[in-house]
Amino acid sequence: MINRSRRNIALSIFTLIALIGCGSEDSTLSSTTTEETDATSTASTLIVEVDPFIFESNALASEITTETCTLTNGDESSCYRINIAGVPANHDIGIFCPTNISANADEAGIWFDGNGEVFDITGDFIVSLAELYNDDHWQLYDEGTGKVNITDTYASCDGAARPNVEEQYQNYCVECSIDYVDGGISASFLIPITPVITTSSNSVGHANVGVALNGVELAAPAPVDAILGAYTIAAFDDCAGHINLAVGYHYHGEAGCSQTQVQSDGHAAMMGYALDGFGIFGMLNADGNEPSDLDQCRGHADDIRGYHYHAADVAENMFIGCFKGAIAR
Repeated sequence: MINRSRRNIALSIFTLIALIGCGSEDSTLSSTTTEETDATSTASTLIVEVDPFIFESNALASEITTETCTLTNGDESSCYRINIAGVPANHDIGIFCPTNISANADEAGIWFDGNGEVFDITGDFIVSLAELYNDDHWQLYDEGTGKVNITDTYASCDGAARPNVEEQYQNYCVECSIDYVDGGISASFLIPITPVITTSSNSVGHANVGVALNGVELAAPAPVDAILGAYTIAAFDDCAGHINLAVGYHYHGEAGCSQTQVQSDGHAAMMGYALDGFGIFGMLNADGNEPSDLDQCRGHADDIRGYHYHAADVAENMFIGCFKGAIAR
């Protein structure tokens, strides 16, 4: 299980950084009220526009621009073109795989497979994989030396950090260096300035979810079935991010590191925007409680933030359940 004290320390540090770096305790967003048809009811809903000024310093690869776009519901709209740097602006990329089966939680990252639990990738975890997944084929370490099999070269990263893992890299803990992608890969997002609620929600599927305010991509759920099917563990750092050669560093869950916009009313901190333009906030508020009225997309509305999402627990290998709004084509 993940080392909770270590995560709490990290979250406190990142919250302090957010309070110092943001200039104010809460985000100031422009908004407009429109009549929208919700999937379950028709009501006057506060629509909060995307704020291009709340991204962290150094989170963007270039200045945000505006362009005309067509949404999935057929509407022509105005969108922001957001080009992120591809590396976190507010924290270092952490440790991934342990080097030896004697490693403790401070010497490795985490793993989650969507089954409701987060594991520290300690040496004990590596040893227990055959029992955990009820398959004796698991053997990620050398029994004589205790050394863990790690993809520690560009070639091994290329062969293992993909859905079709090369056979020679089965039974490896997979990690890639940010140096393999020249320090980060920029990504471009086209997001509606004014979100439009649609009459039916849209599945996230294998699509990316959005962008974090610290300049990191919010990726689709990790393909854990393919990863485990190849007897690999695609290690995440403690911020639920990892690296591959296609997109560089990206998040597969919300572990607290991207919550940069603290809310003055005790609401969960803001971490980013979904592709439909609605804000994504942390799962828990300042009192440690999750909202009880979230819809199937993990969204709800209030009088300050309008409709917005709350990220799922990192153990679920997802951010939101679906898109409530229209997305730019």
